[in-house]
Amino acid sequence: MTATEKKLGVYLCGGCGIAEAASLDALEKVAVKEFKAPFCKKHDYLCGEEGLKLIRDDAAAGTMNQAVIAACSPRMHQDKFRFDGVQVVRANLREQVAWTQPAGDENTEMLAADYIRMAITEARKIKVPVPYTEGPFNERILVVGGGLTGLTAAREASKCGYPVLLVEQSGKLGGHALNLTKLVPHHAPYREPEANPIAKLVAAVEADSRIEVRLDTRVTKTSGMPGKFEIELSQNGAAAAETVGAIVLATGWTPYDASKLTHLGYGASLDVVTSVALEEMLAKGQVRRKSNGLPAKVTAFVQCAGSRDPDHLPYCSSTCCTASIRQALQIVENDPEAMVYIVFDELRTPGVAEEFYRQAQTKGVIFIKGKVKNVGKDLTVTVDDALLREEIQLTGLDLVVLATGMVPNATVAVPGTEDVPLPDRDIDPLSPVPVAGYANGAPAKANGQPLVTYKGQPILNLQYRQGPHLPILADGFMDSHFICFPYETRRTGIYACGPVRRPMDVGEATEDAMGAVLKAIQALRNITEGRALHPRSGDLSFPRVNLNACTKCRRCTVECPFGAIDETPEGYPIFNPTRCRRCGTCMGACPVRTISFDNYSVEMMTSMIKAVEVPDETEEKPRVLVLACQNDAYPALDMAGIQRSPISPYIRVIPVRCLGSVSLLCVSDALSSGYDGVMMMGCKSGDDYQCHFVRGSAMAQERMMKVGETLKSMMLETERVVTHEISINDASRLPGLIGSYMETIDSIGPNPFKGM
Repeated sequence: MTATEKKLGVYLCGGCGIAEAASLDALEKVAVKEFKAPFCKKHDYLCGEEGLKLIRDDAAAGTMNQAVIAACSPRMHQDKFRFDGVQVVRANLREQVAWTQPAGDENTEMLAADYIRMAITEARKIKVPVPYTEGPFNERILVVGGGLTGLTAAREASKCGYPVLLVEQSGKLGGHALNLTKLVPHHAPYREPEANPIAKLVAAVEADSRIEVRLDTRVTKTSGMPGKFEIELSQNGAAAAETVGAIVLATGWTPYDASKLTHLGYGASLDVVTSVALEEMLAKGQVRRKSNGLPAKVTAFVQCAGSRDPDHLPYCSSTCCTASIRQALQIVENDPEAMVYIVFDELRTPGVAEEFYRQAQTKGVIFIKGKVKNVGKDLTVTVDDALLREEIQLTGLDLVVLATGMVPNATVAVPGTEDVPLPDRDIDPLSPVPVAGYANGAPAKANGQPLVTYKGQPILNLQYRQGPHLPILADGFMDSHFICFPYETRRTGIYACGPVRRPMDVGEATEDAMGAVLKAIQALRNITEGRALHPRSGDLSFPRVNLNACTKCRRCTVECPFGAIDETPEGYPIFNPTRCRRCGTCMGACPVRTISFDNYSVEMMTSMIKAVEVPDETEEKPRVLVLACQNDAYPALDMAGIQRSPISPYIRVIPVRCLGSVSLLCVSDALSSGYDGVMMMGCKSGDDYQCHFVRGSAMAQERMMKVGETLKSMMLETERVVTHEISINDASRLPGLIGSYMETIDSIGPNPFKGM
């Protein structure tokens, strides 16, 4: 459908108090007389069957293929207001007009009329997206890692009918799970250690005709995009090229290096061992001392050995407690006369693991709450007992077991190659350090501070503009958004699962593998239809660039949070459509407005901004533009409406895909059009970010730091433009925040550009 073929229809809903708040007849005049809409129809409840039939009939008759529906929030009734062959634009007259403003008030009428103006303007400035479907797309799933998590992922993908290429860098399948004698129970009654299923799982994978296994193999190059990943493998020095559609990363974990725990006696005595070493002893039956081969009759477990410690691992590995309980029960089972202590700071046995904990108490395992200060060469364990509130010593021990934490395998060790530092996030795009610098070992910085690095070679060796590594969250664990999007790394189509994503035990890792595989399958199915993967799942648009106007500034390639843009040798951007998550950060970064989407562009936003009627200064009715992120800020505004919280009638809200998609040009256009101020509402940034697009909110704040120059050139006060981080839970906070800002606008006076 081209612009000349648009057949616009406007539909006004009077339900939920909308008709009482604002005159539908007046809104109809705005649509038909002022904006020349071909027709405008009113109905008491558009979401009811009669209202929906009204719209369907117009679509079926061919009189309308683009509908402006002025009713409730666009976040509501998305399924109902979806019609074949119809592009729908929503105007929010319920949550942000009827439910926040007094009925029949002049300001309420003006607010409703402006939302009609903006919606019709949006409809006229957008096109129906033409999806990217340039195949062929490959449906094979690459699983990297042949441990329990990777084996589970491969098997589950095969069960769903998808071919799998399983790559393992060692010479056998099974990983750490091969060494586990038993597992923490994951079936009722959750009291006894369970049998290890790894041997059966390995056999099932090796016998599966849909799964191709490559041992002694690592990935040396990854390029392309979801559906068209080009993979280069190295197997015993021989290179091979493969094509896959999606990637599941299941490279697992490594125990923390106990040689760094000298204060806990490791290295001073052969009888101070790690929980991994104890597993080898349990496999032989009765546990014996390494020093003399005699049975270990008295054993003490030291929990959090090097964990939750700023000098070692700052995090809790969560699985150590239940693993130690399981090993303690096995020691007692093998030797009923054995005595076992577990010294813990805080015991983590959530949910059904509580039954396991009680079982250990019943079997005579002694739990001591306190912090271990040190372990002597004679195995004396000195503990600050939290209950007795005094220092105690455990003596006469035969064995001390250090429950060391999990370190994610975020890199791989390759003999004969030089380690490559791995930043704990993407390089700051505004940093003077080249983005590709860390691939050559250059020091990486963010905000002037050195980044934490992890040694080793890249797992996938990505041929991306941002470098060869997968970006990670804190402490080396890979993820895209730990709250909303588990499994999804910042590189689209690549899904992390198991302990490389976060510490977890066998049961959790099994479930995690299933989740990652389902995400990979979802990606493959969406790609073939040209749909975005996440978080804008189903979006058919993708960025388009006018290379004739491109200045080769490279801001889009650098600022893309997902590595969706590469560059030609001449410096022009190359968009990888199936990598793109449609956040629009590239659009906001472009200084010449040359990047746009069919249904989202800077021109669309500036046209909507200018569609609002701005009263002159004599009317004392200020206008403030609110650019609100669709993911958190806009829902929070809606919830304020649901709570019937009064909000200033002088704001005009435009939802944006991400605050990172907002160009400085939108702000300057708003101010030059007479708006008295601009409020930017994005998600929380920082290490514990809540931005659905990872860095969009932070990018916007960086850009807005330069807005002062624009305001200065326009002879305007800096207070007129503000940026706020808004959580989806901030509904009760927003009315006061907006009210406070409006007081600031009143104090500095109207915009001198009003009426010009």
